[in-house]
Amino acid sequence: MTAPDPIELSVGIEGMTCASCVNRIERFLRDADGVAEANVNLATERATVRVDPTLAGRTEVEAAIEAAGYDVRPERAAAPGAALTLDEADPDATARAREMRALGIRAVVAIAVSLAIMVLMLWPELTGMTMTELNWLLLIPATFVQFWAGGVFLRAALRQARHRTVSMDTLVALGTLAAWGYSAVVTLAPSLVTDAGIEPVTYFDSSTMIIGLILAGRWLEARAKARASGAVAALVGLSARTARVVSDGTEVDVPVEEVRPGDLVRVRPGEKVPVDGVVVSGSSSLDESMRTGEPVPVLREPGDEVIGATVNGEGTLVMRTTHVGRDAVLGQIVRMVREAQASKAPVQRLADRVTEWFVPLVIVLAAVTFAAWWAVGPEPALTNALVSAVSVLIIACPCAMGLATPTAIMVGSGRAAESGLLFRGGAALEAAGRVDTVVFDKTGTLTAGRPSVAGVRVAPGFGEADLLTLAASAERGSEHPLGAAVVAEAERRGLTLGTPEGFAATGGRGVRAEVGGRRVLVGSRAFLAEAGISADVPAVGASSERPWTEVLVAVDGTFAGALEMTDEVKPTAAAAVRELRERGLEVHLLSGDSQAAATAVATEIGIDPVSYTHLTLPTTKALCRSRWEP
Repeated sequence: MTAPDPIELSVGIEGMTCASCVNRIERFLRDADGVAEANVNLATERATVRVDPTLAGRTEVEAAIEAAGYDVRPERAAAPGAALTLDEADPDATARAREMRALGIRAVVAIAVSLAIMVLMLWPELTGMTMTELNWLLLIPATFVQFWAGGVFLRAALRQARHRTVSMDTLVALGTLAAWGYSAVVTLAPSLVTDAGIEPVTYFDSSTMIIGLILAGRWLEARAKARASGAVAALVGLSARTARVVSDGTEVDVPVEEVRPGDLVRVRPGEKVPVDGVVVSGSSSLDESMRTGEPVPVLREPGDEVIGATVNGEGTLVMRTTHVGRDAVLGQIVRMVREAQASKAPVQRLADRVTEWFVPLVIVLAAVTFAAWWAVGPEPALTNALVSAVSVLIIACPCAMGLATPTAIMVGSGRAAESGLLFRGGAALEAAGRVDTVVFDKTGTLTAGRPSVAGVRVAPGFGEADLLTLAASAERGSEHPLGAAVVAEAERRGLTLGTPEGFAATGGRGVRAEVGGRRVLVGSRAFLAEAGISADVPAVGASSERPWTEVLVAVDGTFAGALEMTDEVKPTAAAAVRELRERGLEVHLLSGDSQAAATAVATEIGIDPVSYTHLTLPTTKALCRSRWEP
């Protein structure tokens, strides 16, 4: 009997503040029975754990985290096929928002109190009090800030102490408590310092300001984490919110989360496909650019697969759902981005190892600093020793060391996803800095990703302006990108368009309409042939240096001409290729388009006119291995 495959669990964690927290939780998780691998990410505040399902599950993972001295963030369980929601972008969004609000309030109060204390201490004449009397006035607000606003550090430090460990919270708690405690003693028993010839100076302003500034930093960190999940939120936002389910001859709009595999769903013109499925009846052109980047819609007919979040064109489809929610293609893309954001780069593991020993070392150095200043420092020795030790504790807090790398991975992966780039993980993102070869796709990457009219050829008896006017007028009712390009070209030339009547579109083939009493057909060669109209011109691009997509036009049953459509090269493409080459990178083009189309684009932007076309995934991998693997 074969052993079951490991399962992956994702658990939210509360109370982490620095990389030493990460190291401790990972150590406890890896020591737990049944855990094969554990990664804790400080920026996402989540642990990703692979476990043997016969030995461990979520209960055992949560117990290990709690044994390390941290709390598990409660979250709503979701079925594998459950619909995507905006919570998918950041499952901890609600808790993070609550945490941000609390941090913000505490930071503002602490900083305001510290500024007020600072003003009174610098200008005691404002109150007319002596320093001893003023200390009594300042004791109450400083104590409030220390234990209310700074309570987050004190509670975390106590929790760490109970588990015989230290963290950044320990440094902050020790530093601020030392400053506040010394000041409280000076206030409550001033004779202890005055008898020694020391002025009764307090450090309430320092303790409150330190708490306020570090809380403000925590708030900024929380805000950065929330913003870093924006790319995933944008992906989730692509999904449809409702679906029209067909059942027993009736159609009902239901929330997309209620759709189940096997349901029949009708997708009307202009709507998003709600889930993955297979077309049962109808035909239409779908905009699948969210998945492929291709600007021209793809014809989908019975038996063809359709992908959720793609946009239906002018036809109506009835589809049978196959995959929904997190099992659908969009759900898998979201999962990949989240895994990349939660993964660790190799450099982050180095930072984690450093910070594991950093906090204890800082505490030792602070103690040595205090002893040295007290023993051999100038008077007042105790005051100088306290200030120096607190400075070491606070300034050396290693929060940035533990947070910078995971936050950079989150932001980098998120920005890449917004640009259509998916990284498998932090290691791949870090390795991108050592890339020496760039392989470009053509459509939507080097080209604009949308068609435009490159030329107009007319049949005898027709003028170029008349042909374009009739074609654009007929296409005014079309949602197809080719039709939109024809209309845009006519408007660019300042032509006056008519209103189409009796408009009808045939998915993936063309449109027909009556414009000014004339019957106009605009579409493919096959579309005109179905109407019994022969296009007595060679296929567009057959003799051209650069291949085109053809759109043919017939008027009143007679072939009138052809529009040459192309996907223009982006203005910045050549400059980008040139800059990559100047940086020493090798640039290639890998395209599924025709050899002529790929070569023409490569030549225009300065890539060697060699492209590999119509490659299946296995042959593409084999090609890459043969060319670039040692």
